[in-house]
Amino acid sequence: MKLYIKYMVSLRCKMMVMEELKKLDLNHAVVDLGVVELHENISTEQRDLLKKNLLKSGLKLLDDKRSILIESIKNLIIEMVHYSEEMPKVNYSDYISEKLGYDYTYLANIFSEVKGTTIQQFIIIHKIERAKELLIYDELILTEIAHKLHYSSVAHLSNQFKKITGLTPTFYKKLKNKRKKNLEDI
Repeated sequence: MKLYIKYMVSLRCKMMVMEELKKLDLNHAVVDLGVVELHENISTEQRDLLKKNLLKSGLKLLDDKRSILIESIKNLIIEMVHYSEEMPKVNYSDYISEKLGYDYTYLANIFSEVKGTTIQQFIIIHKIERAKELLIYDELILTEIAHKLHYSSVAHLSNQFKKITGLTPTFYKKLKNKRKKNLEDI
């Protein structure tokens, strides 16, 4: 049985979900960003209790297919941008469509309708957030960051960075208060 969970976008969230499953004595096969796969079906009481306990941690158990699809798109993008060592070599639209098993136009229309932004814009925002993170860690130079995030050039990354943040990557790196946003807040 699969359960879908909203706002489950970090490793810490995964740990909280695993702890809640353990408390309810539910055996899981997989706990991944936004999705939990259980070995067996759960009762209505267990589902309600899990839903209640997850809400205390700021997580939401999803019920309707549309919300589940939106969360699947978001989690796929977050995983791709923030947690994968290598970005996909194919177009993002092909990658998302293939992974979720739906036509990209259908996914893009639902995402835009519900979120009020395009999938492409959501990807750009996350790529810039990842670039900010890499700049703060000071392990890679801007050229390496542009390459890692599949930008065609440093200029392209810099232009998008400035458009989203209002700052150049170089100026951002020099800032004293280098705070990054929680992924849940983007």
